[in-house]
Parts: sequence; C-alpha cells; structure tokens
Amino acid sequence: MPIPDRLQPGDEIRIVSPSTSLGVISEAQRRSAISRLEEMGLRVTFSSHVEERDKWNSSSVASRVTDLHEAFTDPDVKAIFTTLGGYNANQLLSHLDYERIRAHPTIFCGYLDITALSLAFWARSGLVSYSGPHFTSFSMEKGLDYTLEYFKRCVIEEEPYTITPADHWSDDAWYLDQENRRFHPNPGPQVVFEGEAEGRILGGNLCTFNLLQGTPFMPDLDGAILFLEENEESHPLTFDRTLQSLMHVPSFAGVRGLVIGRFQERSDLSAIRVATLLQAKPELHHIPVIVDASFGHTTPLFTFPIGGWGRIRAKGRAGEIEIVEH
Repeated sequence: MPIPDRLQPGDEIRIVSPSTSLGVISEAQRRSAISRLEEMGLRVTFSSHVEERDKWNSSSVASRVTDLHEAFTDPDVKAIFTTLGGYNANQLLSHLDYERIRAHPTIFCGYLDITALSLAFWARSGLVSYSGPHFTSFSMEKGLDYTLEYFKRCVIEEEPYTITPADHWSDDAWYLDQENRRFHPNPGPQVVFEGEAEGRILGGNLCTFNLLQGTPFMPDLDGAILFLEENEESHPLTFDRTLQSLMHVPSFAGVRGLVIGRFQERSDLSAIRVATLLQAKPELHHIPVIVDASFGHTTPLFTFPIGGWGRIRAKGRAGEIEIVEH
C-alpha cells in the first residue's frame, strides 16, 4: 500500500486539470492560491496542458493523461493538486498507467469529480490519495483556517488525529464575493445509528463513486468506512436512490461504517432529513452512521485519506471521527 511521503518545506507541487481547465480561473484567484501555498513553504508549478480549454471547459483525454503521467514520474514533484472538479475525470481511467503510478507514490489531492481518479488509484495501484482542497480552494480569503488545519494534519504531519467539527459552515459563492461571506453556526456531526468501527477509508462524491460500478476501477468495499458527499444537484429522492445503488454492490455487505458530509442548502437535505432517509434502510441498522460532517460541497472541509485507515465512534448525539493512518 503506497502511502506518499509527507510534504516538506521547499517541496514542489504540480497543478493539473483532470476535469475543469485552469483556463476558467481568473488571474487574481490564481495569484491568491499561489501566494497561500508559497506561505506554506511550497513551490507551485503547472502542467503543460493545465490551461487547455475546449467547449466543455475541459481538455482532451490525451492532454490530461499526459499531464498526470508527467506529474507522477517527475522526481521533483512531491504533490499533485487538481484545479477544480467537473464532470469527466472518469474519461481518463482506461488510459492511465497504474503501474507507473504505483511505482511513484505522490500526494494527489482534490475532491468532487476527482473521486473517480482517487478511487481508481486505490483499486488499481493501492495508492493512498486525499480528498481535500483543490488548488483553487487555497484562494479563499475568509473561512479557510479549518480547511488549512486539517489539510496540514493529513498530508504534512504524521500523527493520528481526531477531527474536531468546524465551528461554522458556509454555502455561499465565496469565489464571486470574497468580502460578503455568510457563515452559519455548526452543531457538529449527528448520529443516526450508534456503534464503533474502524476500517479502510473510501469515498468521496457519491454519484461519481457510482460511475465506477461494474468497471475494473471499482474498489472492494469490504471492511471499509465510507465517507460520502453530494452536491446541490442532489435532492432527497435522488440522494436516496444513488445511495441505494451503492448499497446494492455485493461488497457493501462488508462496510463497517458510514459518514455523510454536509449537503448544500439547495439540496433540501438537512441532517434531520438525511437521518430520516437512512433510518428507513435496514441494511444500515447494524453499523455506525454519522451525518452532517464537515466535508463536501460546503466550506470549510477536512481532508481525509482515500485508502487510509480510520475509526468512528457514534454514541448518543455525538459522532467522533479519527484518522489513524494517512
């Protein structure tokens, strides 16, 4: 199981665009993200085709695959950050050289559509990657402290850590208006079913996860704790059926626990409503289930290792999440 080396001051990080092109990002936002990463002692470089942009704001399969392969095999690159999410990262899966990736374990970080790549890396090469901030996330001017703290704990520090809930959350379009942010108090993760579990952490964006069903890139769920989130396109009925689809995967019978990230307001999926949907699923009654955790499409978010090892404790109304191996 290749776990990449921790990031060190002076390390080079490479920005790639396996979904949405960097070409859609303003120069001001790029400068802000670069500055934030340089303040952390990191050197930022960009892949050759990172700004290539087609009519769907992405780029060719060949360009994206080339950039990923070059980033993984460049000995100076210690981490690979994705520009943004999108819709088409799964186009790359059958074109990637997983033995090359296995031979060059490098920190790979992103979320949303990037879920397809992270899960495929684990399934085909055993590489531990990270569901965490995109390159563009580092341009946020307010409300980023929690995101930075848990990013550092996951990819820079080595010790196990318990995730303390953020004291606030936001669902605003921060990238459009950095000054007038709207933050809400965070009550913390809620328990749906009590229990304790530890296991391999797998997950990310649920609908992207489901794209891997029936393919060679679908990971074995046996022994896993699943961390799942959805975006504003999801509402109660679509979330219910996409989760049920994942639950029909035969290896889901071996899942040891479930953690659901916070939904966006337009999804109409409050913690209470999510809990009601989950309580109707007898397949979940024997495992600990926690909802409204601080990750997903709202901010801030914690970073977690896909392929790492975690532990959850769900008792009363409080849910505790511990990252043991990352």
